[in-house]
Amino acid sequence: MSSQIVVLILTLIFLVVFLGWLMIWIVLPTKTYKNDWKPNLQSKLNSTYFGEQGVNLLFFSFPMMLIAALSCVYLHLQKKSTRSSSSTSTTTTGVITKRLAFWRRPVIVKAPLGIVTAMELAFGLMFVALLVWSLANYLYVSFGHLHMHLPGEKVWEAKFRSVSLRLGYIGNICWALLFFPVTRGSSILPLFGLTSESSIKYHIWLGHLSMILFAAHTLGFVIYWAMTNQMVLLLEWSKTFVSNVAGEIAIVLAMAMWITSVPRFRRKMFELFFYTHHLYALYVFFYVLHVGASYFCMLLPGIFLFIVDRYLRFLQSYQQAGLVSARVLPCGTIELNFAKTQGLDYNPTSILFINVPSISKLQWHPFTVTSNPNMEPHNLSVVIKSEGSWSQKLYKQLSSNVDHVQASVEGPYGPISSHFLRHEALVMFSGGSGITSLISIIREIIFQSTKPDSHLPRVRLICAFKNTDDLSMLQLLLPISSTPFDFSHVDLKIEAYVTRETEQPPALAWKPIQTVSFKADPLDSPISRVLGPSSWLWLGATISSSFVLFLVTLGLTTRFYIYPIDHNTGEIYHQSFICLWYMFLVCSCILLVSSVTFLWCKRQLNALEGKQIQNGEAPAHEIELEGLPHHPETLIAQATQVHYGTRPDLKKILLASEGSDIGVLVCGPRKMRHNVAKICSSRSADNLHFESISFNW
Repeated sequence: MSSQIVVLILTLIFLVVFLGWLMIWIVLPTKTYKNDWKPNLQSKLNSTYFGEQGVNLLFFSFPMMLIAALSCVYLHLQKKSTRSSSSTSTTTTGVITKRLAFWRRPVIVKAPLGIVTAMELAFGLMFVALLVWSLANYLYVSFGHLHMHLPGEKVWEAKFRSVSLRLGYIGNICWALLFFPVTRGSSILPLFGLTSESSIKYHIWLGHLSMILFAAHTLGFVIYWAMTNQMVLLLEWSKTFVSNVAGEIAIVLAMAMWITSVPRFRRKMFELFFYTHHLYALYVFFYVLHVGASYFCMLLPGIFLFIVDRYLRFLQSYQQAGLVSARVLPCGTIELNFAKTQGLDYNPTSILFINVPSISKLQWHPFTVTSNPNMEPHNLSVVIKSEGSWSQKLYKQLSSNVDHVQASVEGPYGPISSHFLRHEALVMFSGGSGITSLISIIREIIFQSTKPDSHLPRVRLICAFKNTDDLSMLQLLLPISSTPFDFSHVDLKIEAYVTRETEQPPALAWKPIQTVSFKADPLDSPISRVLGPSSWLWLGATISSSFVLFLVTLGLTTRFYIYPIDHNTGEIYHQSFICLWYMFLVCSCILLVSSVTFLWCKRQLNALEGKQIQNGEAPAHEIELEGLPHHPETLIAQATQVHYGTRPDLKKILLASEGSDIGVLVCGPRKMRHNVAKICSSRSADNLHFESISFNW
């Protein structure tokens, strides 16, 4: 069976399983599910191994875990087919993408949502409709069978309590999706054409919405208890029902994360936001103790996959990355060059998270990978603009000619294809450090130009800088390599705008770049995929094995420990202890399976590297930095036109672009991204296909 047929079968399975999972969420709040489906399902699935949680495990957890495991196979096959026939893959992707061009166009460009495409708006409205539908049905069912919890309680008080409770139920729907966007190595996001960075905004939207609902849920119950003289319930930790104290601790932790994540607060006090957001582990712990095991099983897939990803990231970051050299530019920009394994492939606009313990042991910062794995098979580069306190400290440290800098990395993470090559032409806008995200794209185009019969888009780069010194960043468009590349085959035009200087300096020249080489450390390791070259297959094996192990250990624990005590009554064995068992088994199974998989893959990778060294295939990690035969500063200067004291006329540039299929990429300040998006969303710009690259959350 060919890989294309397997991919088609997997796509159909994804569609059927995902629609079935959505249908369960739609039916969940209805009278039909409560009175007909749930009793029948529990009578058949309420076993001595899983208890009443068996229904939720089957209908809410299993479908998404199945998709997550099978999507790893799908992505592996897709990666394999892309390698073997890149031109066919790009063409096919281009045809599909053109059909979806309308849905990718910006339709809303306004704070606080930012840039929203037609597809995002459609799915957002459907999600809001699901929340409204669920709340309406929950209230309809509860009002039809209203319970008076106190003698003499008024009807409106009972309804008020019911509304407060159901708002918490609706918040749980947001929570079911909350962790998917922040799973960096997710196998589900690529199925929708997303990366972890491009989907961060969905995590933000879901976080704000869930916090509004949970805050209303908490405030509603406090008001209800005050009206009915039951404030003592604030201190209740029920044995057979939800724990109010756990919920209160969870909402306090959540409020701290929510307040510090407000954009204005986050930008001015980023470090406080960063450290406060790590309270999520305690938040999840007390949240699960509050909602109970049944709801935990409904929300399990997102949490489970996030823990798998987070632990694998920890295993990768535990190793010390091999930092080979750095280039220090006069404009306060640094290019870090790491050693990498030859089999580490990635696509343009990928990002790498970096930690430098000498500056901060806890802080991790994402940076765009600018190197190309084909042009630089043994090195990986990132560019860092010294704008914040962390990057400024790093710039000063590297400028002092240190012998070695200890660093750890996570990633790289990025798109699964070079989709921008499908366009007839590319118009790329950057502001300040935003050019770093576009460097990798230009380097990919330079590499593709070396292939015979390559059909590449025309490229026009519009970049805005504050000062003349910032022009030195353009020298990074060409890679560090002793192998010359024929730059003449690339149709590249660069227009640079220096906004804070009104006239050209008397002698405009490319200032020299300071090069810092580092001594090798025996503890350094080249950057590699945490699960080796076949990372998608090993990730699928890790997800499926750890989930199956969790189900087995949970079934055995329930059958031979909890069931003899409780007999599925839920009245003898403490509900919080059941939650603790669930969380302990989830974490234990993930840590065990992931550790075994990581050690096995690392052993294979070490053996492969040893074989390559014996065969002379892996040269020493040295970079030729001087005497380059292609003189990058000369080549770039010839393709660059510099304008002083002005800003680019975005509308004029875009509307004057010739071609029926023009890709518009922008990476820079929020105002620039929004202005470009507004122009591309107009009716007169049907040939413009907008894409924003942003790391400003």
